[in-house]
Amino acid sequence: MLQPAGFAMSRLKTRRLKPAPRNPRTMQIPAELEIARGLPPSGCTVAEAERYTCQLATSHYENFNVVSWLLPRRLHQHFYNLYAYCRWADDLGDEISDPQKALALLNEWDQELRDCYAGEASHPVFIALHRTITALDIPIEPFSDLLIAFRHDQTAWRYATWNDVYDYCRYSANPVGRLVLYLCGYRDAQRQRLSDATCTALQLANFWQDVTRDLEKGRIYIPLEALAAHGLSEEDIVQRRFDARYVSLMKELIARTRQLFAEGMPLARSVDSALRVDIEMFSRGGLAVLDAIEAIGYNTLERRPSIAKSKQFSLLLRAMALRLISYTQPATRVASSAPTNAGKLSVVDGGSGAPDFHKQRQENLGEVARSYAECRRVARASASNFYYAFFMLPQAKRDALCALYAFMRLVDDVSDTVGGAADKQRGLARWRAVLDAAAAGDVSGHAILPAFADTIECFHIPPRYFHDLISGAEMDLTVGDYPTFDRLREYCYRVAGTVGLTCLHVFGFDDPHAPDLAEKLGIAFQLTNILRDVRADYEMGRVYLPQEDLAQFGVRPEALGRGPLTPEMRGLLEFEAARAWEFYREGVQLVPRVHADARAALWALVRIYSSLLRRIDARGYDVFSERVRLSVPEKTGILLRARLGWYSQNNVLEERDGDRRRPGGTFLGRRAG
Repeated sequence: MLQPAGFAMSRLKTRRLKPAPRNPRTMQIPAELEIARGLPPSGCTVAEAERYTCQLATSHYENFNVVSWLLPRRLHQHFYNLYAYCRWADDLGDEISDPQKALALLNEWDQELRDCYAGEASHPVFIALHRTITALDIPIEPFSDLLIAFRHDQTAWRYATWNDVYDYCRYSANPVGRLVLYLCGYRDAQRQRLSDATCTALQLANFWQDVTRDLEKGRIYIPLEALAAHGLSEEDIVQRRFDARYVSLMKELIARTRQLFAEGMPLARSVDSALRVDIEMFSRGGLAVLDAIEAIGYNTLERRPSIAKSKQFSLLLRAMALRLISYTQPATRVASSAPTNAGKLSVVDGGSGAPDFHKQRQENLGEVARSYAECRRVARASASNFYYAFFMLPQAKRDALCALYAFMRLVDDVSDTVGGAADKQRGLARWRAVLDAAAAGDVSGHAILPAFADTIECFHIPPRYFHDLISGAEMDLTVGDYPTFDRLREYCYRVAGTVGLTCLHVFGFDDPHAPDLAEKLGIAFQLTNILRDVRADYEMGRVYLPQEDLAQFGVRPEALGRGPLTPEMRGLLEFEAARAWEFYREGVQLVPRVHADARAALWALVRIYSSLLRRIDARGYDVFSERVRLSVPEKTGILLRARLGWYSQNNVLEERDGDRRRPGGTFLGRRAG
């Protein structure tokens, strides 16, 4: 169910869009979709499209109006356009009875979204959204993340753990709030963190309110582990058995949700007065839902609690009073919140807590110690750049990175082994299930899992990063080329940005900007690998360089498999290298932001990878005659400098003087070896 909620750190930048084509392709609109009534024809004018989004937004009701009259008028139409996108996506997933048909329609909607970002909007909703995206420079990811949740609803009806539910909220609720922040001009990670807390809380409140409605659709969003903790089973919920156990369960769910609302409440005080009241209304409205559940004696198995009109009116009066007061109060600075404790929702990337190195090892020392030994063996056998840099870390952090590496290595091996795509997809699905089991405490699936689960627990690493990594491996099975850099960047985030984010939690950080920088470094490493391996990748049936770039420089894809290094090819590779340098120059700001005991290792990694890119530059972009690599003495020299402390923020990158220009997997052998 759609919520007026909050969202995640963006990765894709918006390109200026071309006018919609005059002969657009048309999406097949199902007859049962009520919101399609009054939809203008494909390829309509912007004015027609925006009249439709305004009508749609102002005629639907979800506890509070989508755009209250308290908001600045200049934002109203942008909110209408945003709402129309979300409403359509929600109904395509929720109102179509056949899951296969719903998936097909969601895939079409996803393609419409990508067409919109490519400058070819044809559906009226995207014609309207096109103006908002362009005017406010909104990245594609919050929109595409929502579709992940709606697709998930077609195949998943139960959630085993709290982590599973939180991961679902990360896609179903958080992107909406982040879109709201973008629309209002806020792009910083601190406000996004607070927005995520608020949005996840709103989504949870909606789940507890809608237990009966969700049961009618065959879904239970209450974590099965929470049911078990109160002596309840899935069958008890299906049969609507209301008793003291359910009351106890609902009290726990409400308490947890109230805590999230409290964590997100500072957001309202950190924004402009014109937006402050609406954000507080969202939170107060969600809390009112929780109050309504308590008022009916917690029995959401038999009835759906609602907010009385009198309650809504009192909230509105309070909002009006706050509006008058807020004009005299400037927005406050957002302080970084305390680190999330184990067992709580790691809502965002705003700092890492002090790791509890020995928590699980004390309980099961022998099994965990043997598992770490196996992880070290896997990492040592690969002899990758990452493995050698590990030695500059304290033992606990070194072991943790070996555990992460071992898991990622085994996942990566699935997509690189001999076999059919269907077998590989089943293999990746098994690893996704193993990941969920390990996060829930079942580490019986593989020898590396006790250490891997211990690392996630000790360093508070969100499991969603590993799910995104597996999604990247799945892309290697189904995607052979990338039409645009935006699409390639999505892939790079999944196979490399996620690695940077998981490593960051082990390195330790307090600066809220650190996750964004870690992601950029991971992407820089991946772009370096792509440049180095263009020939080998082509032989494996993969062309990572964007098709739009090949067309711009007049290079045919088959030329990547054999060369020669023509002027056109050199221009293409130089262009891609310049793009990678941009990510490096932004990402190196991470080095002083990680904890002191990890800076040398991070400096060495960046120096090694940027030296590879420097070597490609120095060879005139000839990546065809032989594989570009650094010699053992060269790597040893970099590691020795890091070990002796002969490094600084000013000498992280290995660049030529002539490389100060602007453009016009990481951990794993093939992706980052």
